[in-house]
Amino acid sequence: QLQACGGGLVQAGDSLTLVCAVSGGMFSSFHMGWFRQAPGKEREFVAAIHWRNGNTLYRDSMKGRFLISRDRAKNTVYLQMNNLKPEDTGVYYCARSRLEVITTIPERYNFWGQGTLVTVSS
Repeated sequence: QLQACGGGLVQAGDSLTLVCAVSGGMFSSFHMGWFRQAPGKEREFVAAIHWRNGNTLYRDSMKGRFLISRDRAKNTVYLQMNNLKPEDTGVYYCARSRLEVITTIPERYNFWGQGTLVTVSS
């Protein structure tokens, strides 16, 4: 199971950190991703991190603003979001993939959290 939290209502330019508690078998070869879904839009990839080696991948538009990290001792993944924009509004999901290679494709993630709502006002 995955539990995501940390969403809320913020103003443009603010920062917010999302937290996802990871459970299940802590095998070395998996990675964690964050996705988001804006109203009326498809779910899109935000960022991902490999659990073992810490390699990361970001959606181009998030580079420099968002930072994904993990704490293996706490079995937790974070998404630090800076300089938030109204277009960042949406439900953010954490997800887990069994694949060794980081993927941006939602269908390749096996487990999903319930989502946490982020609303950025202008």
